[in-house]
This record gives sequence, C-alpha cells and structure tokens, in this order.
Amino acid sequence: MRRSDKALSNDAAVKILLESEFGVLSTVDSDGQPYGVPLNYFLNDNCLYFHCALIGHKLDNLILNDKVSFCVVGRTKVLPAEFTTEYESVIVTGRAEVVYEKEKYKALVGLVEKYSSEFVEDGHRYIEKIDSETKVVRINIDLMTGKVSPAV
Repeated sequence: MRRSDKALSNDAAVKILLESEFGVLSTVDSDGQPYGVPLNYFLNDNCLYFHCALIGHKLDNLILNDKVSFCVVGRTKVLPAEFTTEYESVIVTGRAEVVYEKEKYKALVGLVEKYSSEFVEDGHRYIEKIDSETKVVRINIDLMTGKVSPAV
C-alpha cells in the first residue's frame, strides 16, 4: 500500500469485513476482460463465502482463473467543503473454489445468520429448499489490506 499512514490493522480490516453488507468480487473472463459483481458474503476462518446460481458468467470466470479480488467499502462520509471523503475499505485477494456438503451448508447457515438473524429457523428450511439450486464458493484469503482516510 502506497499510503502506509492510512493502513488499518488486520483486526480493524476483519471488523469491516464482519460488519459490512456487501462487497464486489472481481474476476477475469476468457477474453481477458475484468468483471466485477456486487454480492453478499460471510467471513469465517480467514475465508469469504458467497452463494450463486449453478451456472453463470461469474462461475465461468472462476473455472478459467481462480484468482480473485474482493473489495468492501465500510463507512463513508463525503466532505464537500474539503473536496474529499472519509472512508474505510478492505481489499482481499485469494483463490476461489466451489465447496460442497458440510462446508456448503455451514456457509449457507452463516449467510442466514448474518443477513436474516431473526429468521434462522426459517432460514434452515430455506437452505434445504434451495440446496440443489445453489453453489457456494469459498475465497481462501491470501492477502488482506485495509485502509482508512482520515478517521471515519
């Protein structure tokens, strides 16, 4: 990171990942074109998990090249009179792979607990209903950098 004075500690970066609602997954397609897609995610044991359909551009890209980047923007505040923005962000790089069975179920439960914590029992039933129509992908985090400017 060029501006080390804006670097966040690993713990602060993890906190942003835990508290934020969505991130942008970046992949590259077969023509070398970048592809960024916003999605919900769940962080567990230094891995990010997300769910998706059984087929699609995102999965095609991951099959071609499992290297990914994932960006989360936490709190922000535009300061118009100062021509700047206060922000916090985290960028993760790693490798993505589809997971199955117990790990898939655990990730789906983690997503339900994060986004629908008041409906966990209903979430378990929903997971059983959609299991055959859903893939879960794990991003094994290789590098994580967090940045804040100046202090949100």
